[in-house]
Amino acid sequence: MLLAIDIGNTNVVLGVYDKEKLVENWRVGTNTQITPDEYAMIFKDLFGFAALDFGQISGVIISTVVPPLLPVMIEMSRKYFRIEPMVVTHKLKAGITLRYDNPKEVGADRIVNAAAAYKLYGGPLIIVDFGTATTFCAITKNGEYLGGAICPGMKISAEALFQRASKLPRVELVRPPSVIGSDTISAMQAGIIYGYAGLVDGIVERMKKELSPEARVVATGGLAELVSPETKTIQEIKPHLTLEGLRLLYDINS
Repeated sequence: MLLAIDIGNTNVVLGVYDKEKLVENWRVGTNTQITPDEYAMIFKDLFGFAALDFGQISGVIISTVVPPLLPVMIEMSRKYFRIEPMVVTHKLKAGITLRYDNPKEVGADRIVNAAAAYKLYGGPLIIVDFGTATTFCAITKNGEYLGGAICPGMKISAEALFQRASKLPRVELVRPPSVIGSDTISAMQAGIIYGYAGLVDGIVERMKKELSPEARVVATGGLAELVSPETKTIQEIKPHLTLEGLRLLYDINS
């Protein structure tokens, strides 16, 4: 079995694959103060609840946008799984070509998302990843990764609103009944949710003009299922796209 680990700024997402089947997946908080032993304890508990054992893992692959946690996860893999993990970089074969000015700058999460989505759908393609930051990636018909756009994630935007406007409370990020809010909370929810949906549509429509009007638009990330239904442009939601990309890269490069 393969253990895929995607380290994001907010969450560490784990997936266990038996060949091409995703057996189990989890999401835990990202914490740069946790040691390899502490992360291993967390993983051990999660494996136990799923009736899995560390000894069943024969491969580990890691992608990260949090550099301080990479040596932590590598040490954890070596010590507890007795496996030298594969680490995602721009140098791995991914089934796509990075047409970026400096390929080293492309985030590991963007590489694995692009690899998985292109394998699933082909191109042209636009991928929207709703994470701590929201990223937009453009892939051509021939599998060339051109780049994209990066903007503050919805939670970051909402947090800035709470912190800067002293009379506005923190609100739950849920779809309000109407875009015209009849109270402060529903008005804030409408502005955050529908405003963000409009941001997504605006960027995607501009990217389509430069890439192709036929580009398929795929969404992933923790908030994809909340925001995507409110947009006009997103066609597919793939919650586990990053894990699928990790599995694909492992298969190609192992």
